[in-house]
Amino acid sequence: MTRVADDGALRELFMLDPAVHFLNHGSFGACPRPVFDVYQAWQRELERQPVEFLARRSHDLVGAARARLAAYLGADADDLVFVANATTGVNIIAHSLMDLLGPGDEVLTTDHEYGACDRTWRLLCARNGVTYRQVAIDAPVTTHDDFIETVWAGVGPRTRVLFLSHITSPTGLILPMRELCRRAREAGVLTLVDGAHAPGQIPLDLRTIGADFYTGNCHKWLCAPKGAGFLHVPAARHELVKPLVISWGWEPEPEWPRFSRLIDMLQWAGTVDISAWLSVPAAIDFQREHGWDDVRARCGRLLHEARARLLAIPGVTAIHPEGDAGTGEWMGQMEAVAVRGVVPLDLQRRLYDEHAVEVVVQRWNGRAVLRVSIQAYNTHADVDALVAGMEAALGV
Repeated sequence: MTRVADDGALRELFMLDPAVHFLNHGSFGACPRPVFDVYQAWQRELERQPVEFLARRSHDLVGAARARLAAYLGADADDLVFVANATTGVNIIAHSLMDLLGPGDEVLTTDHEYGACDRTWRLLCARNGVTYRQVAIDAPVTTHDDFIETVWAGVGPRTRVLFLSHITSPTGLILPMRELCRRAREAGVLTLVDGAHAPGQIPLDLRTIGADFYTGNCHKWLCAPKGAGFLHVPAARHELVKPLVISWGWEPEPEWPRFSRLIDMLQWAGTVDISAWLSVPAAIDFQREHGWDDVRARCGRLLHEARARLLAIPGVTAIHPEGDAGTGEWMGQMEAVAVRGVVPLDLQRRLYDEHAVEVVVQRWNGRAVLRVSIQAYNTHADVDALVAGMEAALGV
């Protein structure tokens, strides 16, 4: 197998422990040092004069950051608001939509969703007599066309909301969101997309995707500081959104600056540290300055190699078809494989304790699934350590 060239220079720009083979960027991300420096500079600026910063300057500062993020995402700035993370965005919309749903109505999803968001929907639907139904998508999956048809076959006369991840958390699959949103729009079904793993990992144009609600993280693959997420709602849907926290935007003072209803309702929810939001442009600039299209392509090729080596280990099986390196139908910078005959937490602990490999191993649909993330700082040494750890754990 021909090896992808490593880029050790980028590894030096991240603050990760060099003693750990960090193959779990997907869980919480990792912020490069130049972006983190900007983040801390904003924090110091806030503390130097908190009233001046928060009461007088914050609206313009956040507005400028929001405009940069909107341009990056292919969205209008007035339709975009910062939130702490994608789970917060899902909660805002799920709570808001309960006013539209009643007994017998249905929220449709798949069995590849993020557990925290599944819990949100189950709780709210149970309270309101709404059905939360998961379409089973067995692994290995086949093609995007088959996936679309399987999901759409689950849509019934009482389906009111389609909730899907753009890139699934447990299985790392890139889903065909544009076509699913198009079908839902034509059928009068609202769409909420959990894009936690999408920004920075795949190119995005939210206008083209056409979701009614799209939420994502900047702290994962865009490499912004923790606490930087967003919620996108087209203007036609603003009236449907209600805040989780009622604050000044609910009845704004006449002399205050006004923005879109979405921003008025959600942006100011009391005293918060907005430094992570203000650092998002620095993360966008960092990736542009380092040729991130090429970085993603290199990461995809390294991930493709890692996948092939893992699947060569007895007991490890695929969740999706092969695809081309870095441009596969299902795979970006995350890959998940099923592992037979192991206890997930035991395997995860052993890989970390014995091989210094930080990676996700979790239970999904009754099977153990190992999820690997490849980011700019990863090299062949990280993949070598993972493969060696897996071979040792599985007795190869």
